Amino acid sequence: MTVGYTPAGKRIVKKASGKTKTEAKAKLKEIIRDYEDGLAIAPTNYTVADAVRYWLEHGLGARSDATVKMYNTYASKHVIPALGARKLRDLSVEDVDKWLAGKTSELGTRSLKLIHDILNRSVKSAMRRDKVKRNVVDLCDIPEGRAGRPSKALTLAQALAVLTQAEQGGERMRAYIVLSLLIGARTEELRALLWSHVVAYDQARTAWLPVAQVGWEHDEFAVYVWRSVRQKGDTKTVRSRRSLKLPQRCVAALRLLKDAQDIAQEKAGDRWKAMDLVFCTRTGTPVTAHNVRRDFRKVVEAAGLTGREWSPRELRHSFVSVLSDSGVAIEDISRLVGHSNTVVTETVYRHQIRPVIMQGAAAMDKIFGS
Repeated sequence: MTVGYTPAGKRIVKKASGKTKTEAKAKLKEIIRDYEDGLAIAPTNYTVADAVRYWLEHGLGARSDATVKMYNTYASKHVIPALGARKLRDLSVEDVDKWLAGKTSELGTRSLKLIHDILNRSVKSAMRRDKVKRNVVDLCDIPEGRAGRPSKALTLAQALAVLTQAEQGGERMRAYIVLSLLIGARTEELRALLWSHVVAYDQARTAWLPVAQVGWEHDEFAVYVWRSVRQKGDTKTVRSRRSLKLPQRCVAALRLLKDAQDIAQEKAGDRWKAMDLVFCTRTGTPVTAHNVRRDFRKVVEAAGLTGREWSPRELRHSFVSVLSDSGVAIEDISRLVGHSNTVVTETVYRHQIRPVIMQGAAAMDKIFGS
């Protein structure tokens, strides 16, 4: 049946088929009604897999290679095998709810959010291209997934043991662990740290200047946590961009690392990549998360702990825990770790923060007696 004409004057013909003549007529009437109402006439043979693959190919332009690979892996493993053959126009809320519910024993909540996001964005992209009339995925709630390994923090005794072992090892991992534990920087921030962002306060010039320019013979040092290994080099949030004064133990570790790096640069010669990275390989290239995790676990094992049970990001949790146990206010801890507010700190690090109620009770006992 002709439902209109293209700008070039060609007829727009729509067909409908069914098992019976009545069913075919009903489908054709639906097509005509949608056309008269000004709605897009969605194709009947467009599948969920078609929508997902289109979005993966055209909707991830600004993402890093690692992010694109992750999305493709989750889509090919969890989305397309389960829902891919379904006609997109026939996809229902019930289909999506059942699919997500079936994944709760297999995936954590974060992964469930990710596969829901893949499907949701794919259907939105299809809507923009008139492949489907509405996005049923947007109507679905994401269930709680499988419980993951809870993050934990080193006790003060464990932290001291790890520091001791780190200071007996190589300069790179020594500095990495000392900075992670003593300033609470994220692993992604340390891996992107530049020597030009390690600064000393020059009293003669009354200015903070890079140690590469003014040397180490100063009293105060700081780091500018302004970058990360994320796409485009941005930090996680605007508040994550911060400047932190360095404890003396950090200064000593960085000074040793710089000396060792200068020697490595001489040995590498033309193979050295001048990227100004504080934490780099023997040829100046960036270290990977795998490099850091492997070397960190060796230090943890040497400190008497089980290496596979710990990850580098838990040094940041330990930083929060040690400060909280020593009585530092949650507002100050939040600023140091670069959170947008104390709610984030209290939620993400709820196991490491000493409850305020305990402080209140201690104050009342001191005022009124026990």
